[in-house]
Amino acid sequence: MKKNKTPKPLNFSTGWDYAPAPESTDHIKLEKQYDLFIGGKFVKPSGGKYFDTINPATEKKLASIAIAETKDVDKAVQAARKAYDTVWGKMPGAERSKYIFRIARMIQERAREFSVIESMDGGKPIRESRDIDIPLAANHFFYYAGWADKLNYAFPNRKPSSLGVAAQIIPWNFPLLMAAWKIAPALATGNTVVLKPAETTPLTALKLAELIRDSGLPDGVVNIITGAGNTGAAMVGHTGVDKIAFTGSTDVGKLIQKSIAGTNKKLTLELGGKAANIIFEDAPLDQAVEGIINGIFFNQGHVCCAGSRLFIQENVADIVIRKLKQRMETLIIGDPLDKNTDIGAINSKEQLQTILKYIQIGKNEGADIYQSSCSMPAKGFFCKPTLFLNTSQSHRIVQEEIFGPVLTIQTFRTIEEVIEKANNIPYGLSAGVWTDKGSKIFNLTSRLRAGVVWANTYNKFDPTSPFGGYKESGFGREGGLHGLMPYLKF
Repeated sequence: MKKNKTPKPLNFSTGWDYAPAPESTDHIKLEKQYDLFIGGKFVKPSGGKYFDTINPATEKKLASIAIAETKDVDKAVQAARKAYDTVWGKMPGAERSKYIFRIARMIQERAREFSVIESMDGGKPIRESRDIDIPLAANHFFYYAGWADKLNYAFPNRKPSSLGVAAQIIPWNFPLLMAAWKIAPALATGNTVVLKPAETTPLTALKLAELIRDSGLPDGVVNIITGAGNTGAAMVGHTGVDKIAFTGSTDVGKLIQKSIAGTNKKLTLELGGKAANIIFEDAPLDQAVEGIINGIFFNQGHVCCAGSRLFIQENVADIVIRKLKQRMETLIIGDPLDKNTDIGAINSKEQLQTILKYIQIGKNEGADIYQSSCSMPAKGFFCKPTLFLNTSQSHRIVQEEIFGPVLTIQTFRTIEEVIEKANNIPYGLSAGVWTDKGSKIFNLTSRLRAGVVWANTYNKFDPTSPFGGYKESGFGREGGLHGLMPYLKF
């Protein structure tokens, strides 16, 4: 009788060899050139200038994008003001909600197209675009459509009214989702919008403009213009703007705050972050390791709330680090459109250079580096997931936002020690706590200076929950009931 052979153990250091599973691009339609969406129509930029948006995974051009100059910004603001004065500002909330519901449904209907374009333009894995970004964008429109006719119930004994024209500037890490975060509450509260997407990821915002045009939304209620820093500065400085909402770097946020000082413009800022992810000895360690991976590597670190500072209680540090290294070895870097891919491309060459600069800084500062041994694509902007061990509060890689797949690790002994370390930073956007003690969770959530604190999970978002920061991470909230308030006066 033939004996069964003992199976060989799996070698996690090389990962699994999966057959390619690329998402099709046959169903999407991209124009060779995109103009500015002003007054319900696509119009040529006044200066006739365009720039290229490229696929960071292939370095190939996707489309030419218009550059809005001061004249174009003025046209967009005037179109928004006209729509506010004549139509949208006077429309009953129940009627506004119908349009917002329609936009939500249309996003759902075109979800596959949006998710593929998002991954092509931004470099993020298709699983993230398909399962998180696009559904959440639709859900934000659904959620705020429900509030449009209930503002008096949301704020009892007060008389809420709209502000007028909102100028909104969004970043490159969640292009469509950030647009939904900004546009949906503004429309629900009766305001009109001029929105500018980031210059490196404009395509899904421009596809949203096509959808808005087809939805029947009155002309000028939403205007979407493209460009770089000068375009954003012209929007912020325009006298016809009543409200500014900005998500981006802390340095730019400070400039915006200074530039509108002395005006009556309302402002919300959602800026940088350097989140603490804290693991206690009584935490579910395997679950925590997966949460760490989700919090910093699956999104290439391209999240302002990324858990880029890991604090592990001393007596479980060795086992957590070992498990973390093992899990990192299974991660697949590659084509963002491949459903097997865990880590996609860095958004741009400039951002990749910034990340590599910080990795070199970490080495020069004496921290111990560990990088995954996974293979790297020959073309495109990719970065291996990176750990820095034996770091301290004085390291620049601990104090400064990197915006890449780089995780610093420190250990701690007591609750008081980790709270002091977690709060000893200029930022205060988010944090994570891993423990099986509810009392410990409530203790930390009340003492950590962070706008959002996740417990035994990380990077979970919902339209009903407010999001925003403290200190140099900005002020104001987006999402939930709180997200209505920045677009209202009482």
